[in-house]
Amino acid sequence: MSRIGKLPIVIPAGVEIKNENNVITVKGPKGTMSQKVDPSVNVKIENGEMVFSIDENSPVNIKQKQAFHGLYRSLINNMVVGVSTGFQKTLELVGVGYRVSNQGNLLEFSLGYSHSIFLQLPSEVKVETKSERNQNPIIILESCDKQLLGLICAKIRSFRKPEPYKGKGILFKGEVIRRKSGKSASAK
Repeated sequence: MSRIGKLPIVIPAGVEIKNENNVITVKGPKGTMSQKVDPSVNVKIENGEMVFSIDENSPVNIKQKQAFHGLYRSLINNMVVGVSTGFQKTLELVGVGYRVSNQGNLLEFSLGYSHSIFLQLPSEVKVETKSERNQNPIIILESCDKQLLGLICAKIRSFRKPEPYKGKGILFKGEVIRRKSGKSASAK
């Protein structure tokens, strides 16, 4: 059995959970999310907790059942945390002349290319940009959907991946890039 799948999910105050035809719907102050659950996983809501178990009579092989057990528990837990408290990621633009600004959910990047890059974010994601003197520009992204937030962060990072020689690029706040020395004196 999955160690993660065995852990119960504590349902916080203000969060409603419905289970209809193997579709779990979670509603909270930050939004509403839903996830289809495989029939080989049983979901029970009791005493303010959500418990997952494996259906032994399901025709799916045991390894797949165990994988689903932990997977759906993690996905539903992320949904519960997302609709109650939300998720936040902070990106930092490191490089001379790198800038970012936003108008609503439209981000405009200036990353040293001959053109500006525009990115329209979905309505589920809230964005804030900060540009202070003598500080690297910062992008703060917030959403109740952890998966969508990670996807958007990966897309933004793909515009200028962090490089190990000068340390320039788009990085997560606090991320450390292992630096390389570059060309060194010729080896003898």
